[in-house]
Amino acid sequence: MELPRMQLRSEFLYRARIEVEGFYEVGETFRGMRTIVRVKEGWFEGPKLKGDILPGTGDWFIIRPGGVAEGDVRDAYRTHDGHVIYVSYRGIIDMAPEVWARLHGGEDVDPSEYYLRGQPMFETAVKDNPYSWLNNIISVSVGKQEAMGVTYDVYQIL
Repeated sequence: MELPRMQLRSEFLYRARIEVEGFYEVGETFRGMRTIVRVKEGWFEGPKLKGDILPGTGDWFIIRPGGVAEGDVRDAYRTHDGHVIYVSYRGIIDMAPEVWARLHGGEDVDPSEYYLRGQPMFETAVKDNPYSWLNNIISVSVGKQEAMGVTYDVYQIL
């Protein structure tokens, strides 16, 4: 018996823009080339929430053997009305070496030339918090990498 396929539906949640202030180069480890990316600041805005991305958070970034990069991001968001949301996600960047070189050379590379996806998870207070519904959803992000930052469009999976 063949089961009908279930449909994946999504809804735009927000756009986030993150500016980077610098990097800690760990170097080649047994897992790959490790860099810790420090967040300078940023913002997020969508139909149901908006605010700032707080400085001092970051991405424990690694380029795995074979060249595909994996992000381990841990950010703190503060909504426009003062609530703090912890956002953590794993992401994948699959980008050819020549595209990386163009990007690091300051060129604005079209996101169709690489794959940048993530799975943000949210954690925020449950008491007296209009954003506590974020604790109970799955989301995905589609990103655009830039030399000193990244922009993500985040979608709630319905």
